[in-house]
Amino acid sequence: MDLIESYREELQLIRKFWTRIWVGAFVLFLILLPLFAPEHIIYVVTIIAIYAIGVEGQNILIGYTGQISFGQAGFLAIGAFTFGHMSQWGIPLPVGLALAGLAAGLFGIVVGFPSLRLKGPYLAIATMGFGIAVYQVFVNSETLSGGRMGLMVHKISPLWGLSSITFNYYFNFGIALLFTLLTYNIISSYMGRAFIAIRDNDIAAEVIGVNLTRYKLLSFAISSFYTGVQGGLYGLFMGYLEPNMFTFMESINLFVAVIIGGLASVEGSIMGAAFVILVPQVFNAYKELVPVVYGVTILLVLIFEPLGLYGRWFKMRLYFRNWPFR
Repeated sequence: MDLIESYREELQLIRKFWTRIWVGAFVLFLILLPLFAPEHIIYVVTIIAIYAIGVEGQNILIGYTGQISFGQAGFLAIGAFTFGHMSQWGIPLPVGLALAGLAAGLFGIVVGFPSLRLKGPYLAIATMGFGIAVYQVFVNSETLSGGRMGLMVHKISPLWGLSSITFNYYFNFGIALLFTLLTYNIISSYMGRAFIAIRDNDIAAEVIGVNLTRYKLLSFAISSFYTGVQGGLYGLFMGYLEPNMFTFMESINLFVAVIIGGLASVEGSIMGAAFVILVPQVFNAYKELVPVVYGVTILLVLIFEPLGLYGRWFKMRLYFRNWPFR
């Protein structure tokens, strides 16, 4: 393996020539996908792109900062319904998405305060309570959620002569790509290194000058912002919102995506998002098996591949890079 000779080289997004080649080829494949793939495939990949944003945010919180949260469904609902109301009021799309993320981020800061005193399962239970409380508020408030009729979200009209599904694909793919690049920059910055220090040993991190209060709350805020934007994009894509779309199972899905995709890995976040979207598609006729598949896969990952799907992918790349020497 090549040695990293400078900090500047370490901060490069893609350091190796052949890695740039295959990453560029993969991005090109995704750009050209609507030209030859059926609409159902485009629809599924669009959902994966939207979901990847929330999983990346969850991974910043769990994988990089070590703070467990089961309240992401609450942030997802807050972002989605905030964006839904903004669209009905005629607020421009970029502003609506930003406000959806900010609304979820503000609640993320509030929920983050227990992390200053709680850890592990106690923090998980506290955040789970928040997610359930948000769900109950939206279920029982017709003003916020539209009641039994739900909330209609005004969709954007396709541009450049593209079909609706193709335009939505490119739109969401572009935003997911921006958030992926943003995530890489966050984790390679001082902020990201502070998150990792807190995860590894918060007492030692505080000794070397990391402000635990600031960075724990910042981690919750960033993660919630990502999830709020995911909720806004999901509402925009579906064109309709109702509270039962944001049950506790959504928090489980995001958590499963992080664990199976790979903790502390941006690539793993994308793989995990693809996993939790594709598994229900594969077992569409046997939906009761989906939780079983999730549970069995998590057990297999924890026992045989703690780094998740990205860990397996990384080891395969390392094997072929060093072949025939092992």
